[in-house]
Amino acid sequence: MEWLDLQLLASVIVTLFVIMDPPGTVPIFMSLTAQMNAKDRNISALQALLVATGVIVAFAIFGQSILNYMHISLAALQGAGGLLLVLIALQLLTGSTSGEENAAKYKNVAFVPLGTPLMAGPGAIVAVMVFV
Repeated sequence: MEWLDLQLLASVIVTLFVIMDPPGTVPIFMSLTAQMNAKDRNISALQALLVATGVIVAFAIFGQSILNYMHISLAALQGAGGLLLVLIALQLLTGSTSGEENAAKYKNVAFVPLGTPLMAGPGAIVAVMVFV
């Protein structure tokens, strides 16, 4: 198995786990699905997992081609992801609750905001593209 670098694979898995932060996503998931019954909550969790996996795999395979086509450098994508995190942090610091009120309007929270950007956000996408 010369084509499989186990050290690189372990590094990618650990990096994705840290960036995607599954334990940190649990409280957000519970708050967004508080009005659902157990069956619907399980379906939403599976859908969010499938969406995040699909986004990560798509960017691992086609990400560099997409960025080349759109003339976006990896550094620009990293910068945009950083700015997005700053905006989210500022909203959290100011106590803005408009996101929570808007979340109740969504029919399916598994796709947005759980699948993307929480689980498969800019950090996870860039990490996969850097390692692949």
